[in-house]
Parts: sequence; C-alpha cells; structure tokens
Amino acid sequence: MKKTLILVTAFSALIAMTGCEPKRGSDAWCKKMDEIPKGKWTLEDAGDYTKYCVLNQKPDEQ
Repeated sequence: MKKTLILVTAFSALIAMTGCEPKRGSDAWCKKMDEIPKGKWTLEDAGDYTKYCVLNQKPDEQ
C-alpha cells in the first residue's frame, strides 16, 4: 500500500510539473531555453529559438 501511495504521488507531481511549461515562443520559453545548454536542444528547439527569440517573430495565435 505504501509503495502504491508513493507511486501515485510521484506520478501526480510529474503531471503537475509538465503542465507548467511555458508556451513555445513566449518570453518565458526564451528565458528557459537560455538556461539549457545548447548541446541538449533538439533541432526543433534551435529553429524555434532562432525564429522566436532572435528574430522576434511571435507564434501564431490559435
């Protein structure tokens, strides 16, 4: 029972943390990407960083 409770708590914390990600292309996202080493970026991250943070384009509103 104790292991199940720990597992459920850990899973809930993981869900809560992933729900707080800033929107790709926002100022908060650009600041977050500045803190991540460039070697850990994906190709999509690098392209979006250039588009939104360097060239100052804004993501499409949907």
